[in-house]
Amino acid sequence: MIKQLSWAVIAVFICWSVLDFIIHGVLLDSVYRETASLWRPENEMKMGLMSLVTFVISVCFVYLYSYLIKPKSLATGVKYGVVFGIISGVSMGFGSYTYMPIPFSLSLSWFFGAFIEMTVAGVIVGWLIKTPPDGLGTAS
Repeated sequence: MIKQLSWAVIAVFICWSVLDFIIHGVLLDSVYRETASLWRPENEMKMGLMSLVTFVISVCFVYLYSYLIKPKSLATGVKYGVVFGIISGVSMGFGSYTYMPIPFSLSLSWFFGAFIEMTVAGVIVGWLIKTPPDGLGTAS
């Protein structure tokens, strides 16, 4: 089970890193340039810390699924990812919009970006982490 958890953490981390680059580095680049006064200049961004944050969230996402969600299956993983995506998307997108002077289109993009990332991560954990044959469903 430890091997499954390790592979799931690595896969989720890589997935989120790639999707973050596509969403924030490519698709939303023009919006970020238009609102440049709100962000650190690129040379001052804390990319190492961002990677650490992404890794820690990956560990937590996989841990919660592996220890709290039963039964473990692809369908359950998708449901987990969708619910986690709604929670994350509302917080990141619309929660940020309530106190930051960002365009509504950016908050909507953050919502959908988080939703997509978490849903894909749910697919990953559902595919990689299975309920053991004994039915216990916990990592040992």
